[in-house]
Amino acid sequence: EDSLSLVSCNLLRDMLLRIIVLALSVQGEDHLCKLWTNPDIPLFSKTGDFMLGGIFTLHNNIIESKPTLNVKYTGYQFAETMIFAIEQINNRTDILPNVSLGYKIYDSCGAVSLAIKAAMALISGAGEAQSSTLSCSQQSNIHTIIGESASSPTIGISTLVGQFNIPVISHFATCACLSNRKEFPTFFRTIPSDYYQSRALAQLVKHFGWTWVGTIRSDNDYGNSGMATFIKTAEEEGICIEYSEVIYRTNPREKFIKTVDIIKKASSKIIVAFASFIDLEFLIKELLLQNVTGLQWVGSESWVSAKNVATKENYRIFKGAIGFSIANAAIPGLKEFLLSVRPSSTPGNTGLIKLWEDMFDCSFNASNSKTCTGLENLQVVNNLYTDVSELRITYNVHKAVYAVAHALHDLLACQDNQGPCKTNPKNILPLQALQYLKKVNFTVSNGEYVHFDINGDPPARYELVNWQLSINGITEFVTIGFYDASLSEGKQFIMNNNSITWADNDGKIPKSVCSESCRPGTRKATQKGKPVCCFDCLPCAEGEISNSTDAVYCMKCPLEYWANEEKDQCILKDIEFLSYDEIMGMILIIFALFGALLTSMITVVFFKFRDTPIVKANNSELSFLLLFALILCFLCSLTFIGEPTQWSCMLRHTAFGITFVLCISCVLGKTTVVLIAFRATMPGSNVIKCFGPTQQRLSVLTFTLLQTLTCIIWLVQYPPFPQKRINSDKEIIILECNNGSTVIFYIVLGYIGLLAVICFFLAFLARKLPDNFNEAKFITFSMLIFCAVWITFIPSYISSPGKYTVAVEIFAILASSFGLLLCIFVPKCYIILLKPDKNSKKHLMGKIQSKSL
Repeated sequence: EDSLSLVSCNLLRDMLLRIIVLALSVQGEDHLCKLWTNPDIPLFSKTGDFMLGGIFTLHNNIIESKPTLNVKYTGYQFAETMIFAIEQINNRTDILPNVSLGYKIYDSCGAVSLAIKAAMALISGAGEAQSSTLSCSQQSNIHTIIGESASSPTIGISTLVGQFNIPVISHFATCACLSNRKEFPTFFRTIPSDYYQSRALAQLVKHFGWTWVGTIRSDNDYGNSGMATFIKTAEEEGICIEYSEVIYRTNPREKFIKTVDIIKKASSKIIVAFASFIDLEFLIKELLLQNVTGLQWVGSESWVSAKNVATKENYRIFKGAIGFSIANAAIPGLKEFLLSVRPSSTPGNTGLIKLWEDMFDCSFNASNSKTCTGLENLQVVNNLYTDVSELRITYNVHKAVYAVAHALHDLLACQDNQGPCKTNPKNILPLQALQYLKKVNFTVSNGEYVHFDINGDPPARYELVNWQLSINGITEFVTIGFYDASLSEGKQFIMNNNSITWADNDGKIPKSVCSESCRPGTRKATQKGKPVCCFDCLPCAEGEISNSTDAVYCMKCPLEYWANEEKDQCILKDIEFLSYDEIMGMILIIFALFGALLTSMITVVFFKFRDTPIVKANNSELSFLLLFALILCFLCSLTFIGEPTQWSCMLRHTAFGITFVLCISCVLGKTTVVLIAFRATMPGSNVIKCFGPTQQRLSVLTFTLLQTLTCIIWLVQYPPFPQKRINSDKEIIILECNNGSTVIFYIVLGYIGLLAVICFFLAFLARKLPDNFNEAKFITFSMLIFCAVWITFIPSYISSPGKYTVAVEIFAILASSFGLLLCIFVPKCYIILLKPDKNSKKHLMGKIQSKSL
């Protein structure tokens, strides 16, 4: 099959290259594209406003290498179901009113090359009575193709028609490879991808504790892709594959005998078969001949619910088989429709002739055998064509037709303001139908919601069925569970309480393990030289846990958790930050509030004695502004305490930066005033005019605005935010504020430091002014304390762990604020309150006058 697919791909590539060369040679003229061979006539066809193509396997010629075609009853049921659905829609008024659907249905005989040939006939318009040629600029009148049943032919069809933007909807092609939107951009399906079934099968095997299994797969796209996903998932679940055999319908009998020998010699009694029922039929024959029974089979949907496999004879082999199947459904009216059809030589209805001849063992043309009349009674026929008890796949054909109908209906109704809007339906292109098919969603009669995901796949839902023998000796597919991939992890697979029939005669769940289970807190470690299912149980490493039995590997605890002693549970780490409740936080709060209260009291004293010489002489306006700034400095330290939030992180450093700049700029203004005031007392000096009250206000405003602008940029571009600093070696999580931008953070601190250094330098220059007037000594001392505090703050800030980093920063804020407050204002309060006799203009000017003399 792989070589056939490769040849088909090469032929398709050559074909497309020839089409491109032909198009380039046209040079703008509208030539006619001549068909290379005589087109195949569709077996079923009917004209309509919208045309749907169908490609089904109606015959095959591979069983026992017979030269004659073998009728596939299920394929005919699929084709007639498509016609039935189209007739239903044409008779409805709520879907596509006044618009009819037509169809052209071809037989692929299950071959990739014939499926591609049928697709080419649909694209080119072959078989149309009016013309055997198609204008090179003309679009195909086929809006959608429904088919094929197998994955390999569907891959060939989708690769071809995808170049022409024609949608393909398959009812039974389950290969996960078809979900690749880059390779198959126009492919859809009404059956779930094998990706989900393969994973579900692995979970099913794990559910029953089977870790030692054998596998069998079809050697085609369906089997290889499905089994690859199963094996990958099985390895993740800790399941070992003892053997992996490949079968295909065209293999010689020796190959099947070899496979049976491997099955008989294997120690595993569990077989996972991801194979098509046609390939499996050849293996079944050999298993029956050698009486290989008592094995537990786990199957894919292709055969586990196929009625042509579930014969009384085959039940000896597959007793108790379990597997996933598409949910069964009823199609009202289909039974009557299937029994009402009749063969005809009329063009468009010749497809039933072969079916009729096979069912009634007659012929329409041969004179030496029983002649078919076409009026034989289908009521007496009992085969897979007339059997509607298991419509699992047939219902997918029905849904596919309705999906196309709803898409075309939405297109004509101009949903989402797209589409031709009441234009002639014949002008609608397949590309427009494709776009609406991607968004189609509707509910069918049984309540099922139909839609496609971005890969063109439907929701993955399966029934878990078990082969059980009824009282009448008929094999029944009993539903014992469900799988829904749309549910959350851990809830996708559901088992009900139905009793399960097992392959073993004792009725117990078969056991297939190499080593005993590992308890939680340990992991499985494979033994050297042995399969991975033979393992030792090793304890999990530090910081890792396993909370389930037979864990393949230990799970690392999330960063916010640590592993307990038993290594079977992750425990949440303690969160650490400087809180209001702890002693250190309370002490810092007390000092901050005390500082704010003390500053307020000094403000009250200065306000009460605002008319005294010492208050006036020390620039009362800057003094009050400085006192206000100091109150803010004490209070801003409170924002550093408590659990960091987005707002507190943004507020703490910006408020601290602005208030401290306001403080230092006021002190700088006061220092400058002291220097200028002294020089102003010299004869002929008018320097005081250069730095009057207006200039003082402007200087403070300018210095503060620069810091404010920096903080605004900080908050807008790189705002601080709360973060968790997790130390994997400890059992705590440090909740702190991330500065957002370290560069801007240090710019803010550096700006404060620069102003402090300038202020210290000017105050140092003014330290030798007359004692009674000299405020510079106190400013010098306060700036010395300020600089010392913040110089020692930097290494302490960097080296302090956790919440102590914040405590160091708060201490630096409080210490520097107390330094400014005590050095600048307390001496003045001492004179105001305790030495009022020195609070006079004569005393303040005494030394200046003596100095002048």
